[in-house]
Amino acid sequence: MSAAIEHQNDRNRILGEEIAELDKQIQEILGLENQKRRLLARMEVIETLQRSRPEIVHIFDEVVRVLPEGVYLTFLKQSGTRFEIRGVAQSSTRVSAFMRNIDASEWLADPALQIVVSEGRDGGGASFTLFANQRSRVPPEDAASVETVAAK
Repeated sequence: MSAAIEHQNDRNRILGEEIAELDKQIQEILGLENQKRRLLARMEVIETLQRSRPEIVHIFDEVVRVLPEGVYLTFLKQSGTRFEIRGVAQSSTRVSAFMRNIDASEWLADPALQIVVSEGRDGGGASFTLFANQRSRVPPEDAASVETVAAK
């Protein structure tokens, strides 16, 4: 009887060792699956960035198109999808026309005037600072994948 018990204890010990080994392998597999998921998410982000790479060329082209005559830019800075634009204009009405053009643009949106300073006594000339946002040009299926990646 004690030999049978000892034999069963040996079998239980062997099974315990095998179970521990399988647990290690399961943890390794889970780690690899997590690494795979992170790499796929990075690949999706890189692909989205690659598709959006030519956007800056369109933005510069659009800035030239929406700039009315009599408005000159002295500073343009992009932070994410937000642009800070500084310049001088012959009058504040030219700044207003610039803002309307930005609002009607297919690449720029939401112009927000921060400051306009009239340079002359007769209303001739004004320096300004305004902000605008880049319109999203990412196709809807790409935007959904970017949101999914960001959630992970």
